[in-house]
Amino acid sequence: MATLPTQSQSWLIPTSNTSFPFSFYCSSLHQLSLNNHSDPKHLFSPVTKDSATTLQYIAQINQRTPLVPLNLVVDLGGKFLWVDCENHYTSSTYRPVRCPSAQCSLAKSDSCGDCFSSPKPGCNNTCGLIPDNTITHSATRGDLAEDVLSIQSTSGFNTGQNVVVSRFLFSCAPTSLLRGLAGGASGMAGLGRTKIALPSQLASAFIFKRKFAFCFSSSDGVIIFGDGPYSFLADNPSLPNVVFDSKSLTYTPLLINHVSTASAFLQGESSVEYFIGVKTIKIDGKVVSLNSSLLSIDNKGVGGTKISTVDPYTVLEASIYKAVTDAFVKASVARNITTEDSSPPFEFCYSFDNLPGTPLGASVPTIELLLQNNVIWSMFGANSMVNINDEVLCLGFVNGGVNLRTSIVIGGYQLENNLLQFDLAASRLGFSNTIFAHQTDCFRFNFTSTA
Repeated sequence: MATLPTQSQSWLIPTSNTSFPFSFYCSSLHQLSLNNHSDPKHLFSPVTKDSATTLQYIAQINQRTPLVPLNLVVDLGGKFLWVDCENHYTSSTYRPVRCPSAQCSLAKSDSCGDCFSSPKPGCNNTCGLIPDNTITHSATRGDLAEDVLSIQSTSGFNTGQNVVVSRFLFSCAPTSLLRGLAGGASGMAGLGRTKIALPSQLASAFIFKRKFAFCFSSSDGVIIFGDGPYSFLADNPSLPNVVFDSKSLTYTPLLINHVSTASAFLQGESSVEYFIGVKTIKIDGKVVSLNSSLLSIDNKGVGGTKISTVDPYTVLEASIYKAVTDAFVKASVARNITTEDSSPPFEFCYSFDNLPGTPLGASVPTIELLLQNNVIWSMFGANSMVNINDEVLCLGFVNGGVNLRTSIVIGGYQLENNLLQFDLAASRLGFSNTIFAHQTDCFRFNFTSTA
């Protein structure tokens, strides 16, 4: 399988004209999936963070027959689930997806592969896809396939039985595409805005709302497929569970970038990543003066703000970075916070000596993103400052340079201990702001069978 050109080369593929009815495939998928007494309304995958090396978030999902536990790097903007099929992929329920078919159309397959041996992963005479390693920004040819996928159910309060999708669509990829992923990872779990990403396939298979949420911490977390409520154990065992539902979340529209941001993409394809509308930025209540045109997405797909689980820290376009850090430093001086030497990749670092702690992290200037619908995303010390050692912490934002494709990329560290819900049908993002304020944290999702 030849590696495709990277994003910097802007490689495009002509769009296929083949079409099949989506409703037909969804109903077929549902009929083939119900190996259970009733449809669950919530599913979940536990998540761990590879905090020692890559800082990637790893979801655990079972696939194949017999079931094999897979560690998959969570890619919020990924198009689909892809796995390494070259390295001992064995399953009695593996099925290649032939050309042409409803599944090929659903997956927006760009090609049909030829192979001259018996069907097997990597040699199928099947629809072609482009699995994308968004860590290294590399992509390659892959095959569209189906196999069993097993995931655990939850009521939102307690865990339930494992349920099965018997013909879950995914892409086979070569072992070489795993480069840059956390050790032991078998591929990537795409949660993007496509019909074969995990959220849409699971919602179709079990007939629940096209919503999913995640809540990550510095060590563990969870992805929950389906609507709320979402229940977390309180810090104090004597207190009741902390429950988040539609009334306790704040909502802002999800925007569409009409130019793909993938490493390789189809001609005319929109991005499947999740963008939001940042209108202004404030530091300690004062508006940061910056080039506001960079906050909008232009007709070439450049600019705007997206949310990413593959970028470990928030990345800012160079002029936005300078404006934000200048304002942060000025506000820090006003608080008499002692500065320290930089610690790459971070430029602005401070001493713990005169920096009191709070339940929301170190007492540093508050960073606020003012979003559409007059919503405020507040970042306190727990999400803005990174502990380097016992004496120093640094502002956890990175300078992305002058040619950054997306002006603001909100990275994993700034997402931690925030519950984010993605409502695909209504195209809106619900978020809690830091759940430390609710006396819980993201690793306290109830993974046991009883509360």
